[in-house]
Amino acid sequence: MRTALRVLAATAAALLTVTALSPAAQARPEPRAPEEFVALRSMDPTIIQEMRYTTAHTFMGERADGYRQPVCILTRPAARALHLAQQRLLRQGYSLKVYDCYRPQRAVDHFVRWAKDLDDQVMKDEFFPLVDKERLFEDGYIAEKSGHSRGSTVDLTLVRLPALPTRPYRPGEPLSPCFAPKGERFPDSSADMGTGYDCFDTLSHTDDPRIQGLQRANRKFLKRTLTEAGFVNLPEEWWHFTFRPEPFPDTYFDFPVHRRSVAGR
Repeated sequence: MRTALRVLAATAAALLTVTALSPAAQARPEPRAPEEFVALRSMDPTIIQEMRYTTAHTFMGERADGYRQPVCILTRPAARALHLAQQRLLRQGYSLKVYDCYRPQRAVDHFVRWAKDLDDQVMKDEFFPLVDKERLFEDGYIAEKSGHSRGSTVDLTLVRLPALPTRPYRPGEPLSPCFAPKGERFPDSSADMGTGYDCFDTLSHTDDPRIQGLQRANRKFLKRTLTEAGFVNLPEEWWHFTFRPEPFPDTYFDFPVHRRSVAGR
């Protein structure tokens, strides 16, 4: 009898140990950024940060996976180059404003899941009014990998100083097309580039001939400034620039967008 009780006690203790270790004790800690990554604010606190994917004002209508805090994270060379560009712009009465910087792979996976759900059209009226959602992959608006996940790509615009604050987006508010006249689009204090950020339309192509006048001049000014700082523009998106040479040209990271990921940097 005593032997049986000891066996039962040992079995119960073993079960309790397994339960205590699973799943929390066995959960893998979140990955951190390599030492080559820094918070942009530590390199240049004057650059305006409006990290869209930490908000519901995205083409998905919700925060993207992996965006825990509104902090711009970049590789050190890319952040240093933005600082140099910012110094030149400040002397001319302008500032950079970043919309997105490093993007974790889990966020890209979130984009892909959303794009495959053809019934989700919540933000169509603003971000892709003229594009059938079933064509987002074929037309190149969504892909399974993003240069942002390598850490040296940034989405940004120009703001004329003094900068006005951007009002918060209110989920469910009426939406205007991203290519509507500036006074009708969602106000974000940026210089008029002809479309809003993340506009799924050929009007977003940097050199689209339909973009003329001040809008074209603003795009050229942004591109020239970033090119001189070592960035290369993606022709399909006036806001998208990649610093070259990239420190991690073939690595797609998945640490979360959080200050802890680059603590002390």
